[in-house]
Amino acid sequence: MNTNLQHYIDLVTVLTQKEMKVRYKNSFLGYFWSIAHPLAYSFVFFVAFKIVMRIQMEDYTLFLIAGLFPWQWFSNSVNLSPTIFLANASIIKKVNFPRNVIPLTMVIQDMLHFILSIPVIVIFILIYNKLPYLSWIYGIPILLVIQFIMTYGISLLISSINLFFRDMERLTVLFTTFLFYFTPVIYSEIMVPERYRHLINLNPLSPLMISWRNLFLNGRLEPAYLFVSLAYSLFVFLIGYLVYKKLSWKFAEVL
Repeated sequence: MNTNLQHYIDLVTVLTQKEMKVRYKNSFLGYFWSIAHPLAYSFVFFVAFKIVMRIQMEDYTLFLIAGLFPWQWFSNSVNLSPTIFLANASIIKKVNFPRNVIPLTMVIQDMLHFILSIPVIVIFILIYNKLPYLSWIYGIPILLVIQFIMTYGISLLISSINLFFRDMERLTVLFTTFLFYFTPVIYSEIMVPERYRHLINLNPLSPLMISWRNLFLNGRLEPAYLFVSLAYSLFVFLIGYLVYKKLSWKFAEVL
């Protein structure tokens, strides 16, 4: 293996392990915090929409969990991205290494949390007298790669811009909040009025979240959604990487 590539992999591994240890240091509940947030949201939305508003949807709790868990990965990484370079300012100033490794390890860490939460989804599927599908074997890795590329691209873009435009931190929170409600996570895409349904794919997260839910609940992946999700992911990653390359040489000066 190329020496530079091996060095890069080792750097990513070490930094990811460091972040995992820092996150769980002095935390009694540890792993359970990674699933507590989407479970709490599932409970709130279940009460609001199923009990109060009486939305007509079978197995709504399972529907919510299948969408909120992958959304949580995206939301955690993107909302933390504005401050990720600022939080590692001392390392950036003292050590010469590829700066894009820092948001990369953050996204990897959140991806690992999501992977570790999949058994919780399995438990709920069993509670509802369903079984995991064999298609998960290839479907989960495919969607993991697509979401990883998209999340990393957006995180790299936001973290780079925030060093020069500090309002990006507040704008990011607004961005993810709006995106959440415009993404079919707590509602089905078929609930969108037909005359507006074609607008769903204008949201880069919609086909991806729909794909996760279809995989978990029905064991199927629709090629059209996969193609659109992959195209969005590659485009977002390209934009994020180009912005990073354009600004990275000034990082040490503005930190």
